[in-house]
Amino acid sequence: MKQHIPNFITLLNVFSGCIATVFAVLNQLEFAAIFVFLGIFFDFFDGLAARLLDVRSELGVQLDSLADMITSGLVPGVVMYQLLNMSQRGGWNIDLFGAHTEVAILPLFGFIITMASAYRLAKFNIDENQVSSFIGLPTPANALLILTLPLILLYQNNDILNSIILNQWFLIGLTLLSAFLLNSKIELFSFKFKSYSFKDNGIKYLFLIGSLVLLLTVKYLAVPLIIALYILTSILEKQFKTS
Repeated sequence: MKQHIPNFITLLNVFSGCIATVFAVLNQLEFAAIFVFLGIFFDFFDGLAARLLDVRSELGVQLDSLADMITSGLVPGVVMYQLLNMSQRGGWNIDLFGAHTEVAILPLFGFIITMASAYRLAKFNIDENQVSSFIGLPTPANALLILTLPLILLYQNNDILNSIILNQWFLIGLTLLSAFLLNSKIELFSFKFKSYSFKDNGIKYLFLIGSLVLLLTVKYLAVPLIIALYILTSILEKQFKTS
């Protein structure tokens, strides 16, 4: 019985991702973000449950990636689609099989994030080197980066930030950066602690403290700053280890 518990938690991630997809398609991005955050919560605890119960399996590994593809791959692509759609007006009028519709081409660019996420997850499943660290930005971290943008629009109440986020060139640049980071060769630390001493985990503890300070001071804007801090501290940690 206990071997099914982690997989059930993973399926809750799938369910959260499905609900988030519905809200993202309906352009209710705040609710989409809530269910993506919930899905990432389940994504963290399914692995933790598997380790605590000592029931890790190949099925669980594959199921976890399929769940991530929905919650952290499809939904961010749809959200970027909606943001790009908000950044422009108008599209192409198309008559197909007797039906008339207006298609905006630029927003489809957002699904580059979904394709890059799929490629990363497929690589992750066959890569035996990503045990104690990640190569490239994990899809949940990238999903947090993208899903925070509509929350900044709704709650930061800053005209400068709003104008930046709804600038189509910024969104295109962020989409390309996201796809690059997902599949880059940058080695990023994971939060699997072999020990809890500050000597062995100083960079990680400093990162966690810095992240907490950012969350308390700049609210939702903290998330993209934390992602940048995560990449920077990972690079610094690797340099310290090799020097």
